[in-house]
Amino acid sequence: MATPIEFIKENELAWQPSFSGDLSNDTYGYRGALIIEPGKQISPDRKLPPKIQAKQVIIISEAEKIKFLTCELESFHHLAPMVEKYKDFFTSEGLYLLYVTDLEKAGTFEYEGIKFTAFPLDESSVWNELLDLADLEKSDMKRLKKQEEKIETLYDELLDTNVEESSKTYDEMLTFVGESSKQLMGAV
Repeated sequence: MATPIEFIKENELAWQPSFSGDLSNDTYGYRGALIIEPGKQISPDRKLPPKIQAKQVIIISEAEKIKFLTCELESFHHLAPMVEKYKDFFTSEGLYLLYVTDLEKAGTFEYEGIKFTAFPLDESSVWNELLDLADLEKSDMKRLKKQEEKIETLYDELLDTNVEESSKTYDEMLTFVGESSKQLMGAV
């Protein structure tokens, strides 16, 4: 079986990666976006942007399993196709944190035997939300020079943090889906 990063590369599922490389202890890190549903192929060398993607992704994988995954999903309904595409790499021992723009309440739930914790995402970034969750200061993270150190430091802190929300079923989580509340930032 391929490693998660081999699968991502072989199937051209990486989208705008900012980091992809070895971490310590035989782990591998990835930061960027992941394609869940590709865009239409409009010519042999041109493809439209993905129809569905996981944004602001951070992955730590070891051998054939994803130990840690966090990302932004535009809709909670994108979880099912994401799990379908990457399910061979999830493990019951993994830490999987989702930030969802159309979710109105947080919860920890199981889907296809995998435990996820999902949070609403309004205006912040996944990175900033994770720093808050892990009680890490941005200034401390900025002192770390390498992307690898930042990813590993964040992950280590999250492992020592209670990241779970109140227990829900997947069907209960579906009732928390509302309108996207994320505010687009940019020129006014």
